[in-house]
Amino acid sequence: MEEINSEDQFNEVIQSEKPIIIKFFADWCPDCKRLDMFINGVIEEFNNYDWYEINSDQVKGIAEKHEVMGIPSLLVFQNGEKKAHLHSAYTKTPESITEFLHQQLG
Repeated sequence: MEEINSEDQFNEVIQSEKPIIIKFFADWCPDCKRLDMFINGVIEEFNNYDWYEINSDQVKGIAEKHEVMGIPSLLVFQNGEKKAHLHSAYTKTPESITEFLHQQLG
């Protein structure tokens, strides 16, 4: 998973013609650390998509702009538009994440 370190980089990445997945997280977030324990298996299953992560504390304003109210959250972008958003309450298990991604990405 590649880290996004600036708003310019974020804006460039989301312009992808194919769907991309971005994880919003913060270093202090215990649920983010829990997600990190199983996310690699999910990434492996959906390895035909590009995965990114952004620390919402380090790159200010992007989470708010895209209505990320809780972390971790997974967002799917394509052609500069947010196509799907898995809110933090639903990122607790690999099953809930894979079900979301299958619904959104096929």
